[in-house]
Amino acid sequence: MVLSDKILDEILEYLEKSINNLAKEAFENLELEGGFEGVKEFLQSQYDIRLENLLSAKKSSIHHLESSMKNKVIQRKQTIFENITNQYQN
Repeated sequence: MVLSDKILDEILEYLEKSINNLAKEAFENLELEGGFEGVKEFLQSQYDIRLENLLSAKKSSIHHLESSMKNKVIQRKQTIFENITNQYQN
């Protein structure tokens, strides 16, 4: 199924909130091994898994997105993790 830009934006917005909430919990507890980088890797993995699950619910996949949409996903992910790094890295 081809997604509209609006639906993709809604997915990315939901995903950003979800990852930011998870980051807050993870960094407050810091129970994951590997310190900051370990938490960041965990969050990036969760981002990818959750993105694919949200796309699957819409009968799509990252592999089915148009090039411009894939770029939007990549840019949004980079922005989210730059913000997380700036906020939580000591």
